[in-house]
Amino acid sequence: MQLTLKDPTLAKKITVGALETGDLPQLGITGLNMRVDTGAATSALHVENIEEFIKDGKKWVSFDLLPEIHNIALAVRISCRVKGAKKVKTATADTQRRVVIDTKLTLGKKIWNIKLTLTDRSEMNYPMLLGRQAMVGRLVVDPESEFLLAKAKSTKPKTAA
Repeated sequence: MQLTLKDPTLAKKITVGALETGDLPQLGITGLNMRVDTGAATSALHVENIEEFIKDGKKWVSFDLLPEIHNIALAVRISCRVKGAKKVKTATADTQRRVVIDTKLTLGKKIWNIKLTLTDRSEMNYPMLLGRQAMVGRLVVDPESEFLLAKAKSTKPKTAA
């Protein structure tokens, strides 16, 4: 039996593995290993010490970005505008309110804006989870593969100081 592509846009999509390495250039982070999760609607980034505040009449958030979850020495304090807030069902089926920000994601040779929720992922294996909303129209996931766009970084992720 011969398979044919029914979706003509499929050829324009990037194939990624269950794990990939990407950059969040607006947050100053490169070489971030992430779990690609078609079961999660939203993308999530591990941060600590989240503080919401008002600046010039707009909602802002500041947080400690830990590109390497268990190495506090690499923490960088970031401030950015809040896009909104979202109730998210966690991996343990709890409901959690999360701050949402807009930022750019670089994956392979492509770059685009994504919505990213901020949360404590210290119990997870990867500091970032890439969810469906960030993938729509751009990515196809091969769950049997890992790091199709770039090899896993043997060094730890880097942040701009």
